Amino acid sequence: MTSPEPTPETTPEPTPGSGPGPGRGSGRAGRTTAHFRANLAWIAVLLSIWAFVSFGCGILLAPWLNTFMLPGTRYPLGFWFAQQGSIYVFVLLIVVYVIAMNRLDRRFGVAEEA
Repeated sequence: MTSPEPTPETTPEPTPGSGPGPGRGSGRAGRTTAHFRANLAWIAVLLSIWAFVSFGCGILLAPWLNTFMLPGTRYPLGFWFAQQGSIYVFVLLIVVYVIAMNRLDRRFGVAEEA
């Protein structure tokens, strides 16, 4: 015996945000999840860059980088990364994050009004 064909009367209405998976549904919940995941992806990438520059170049690779001099100065490159370079990169990453989040907010329709 087979089950009866679904009819419009027996088929339940989908609720907003109940799509095929998290972040892929229709409605506000799906957009919010997708926005949050995109935000986390940006944070992960930018923090990885910051960790590499500050910890990697400033500490782990400093002896190797010290064999090179910062162009136009007499400072070893490893010392420069540990003292100045990681701070410059951190400030630059903040600017990149602000620009990326403004674009992401506009894409998902949650941009703040100026």
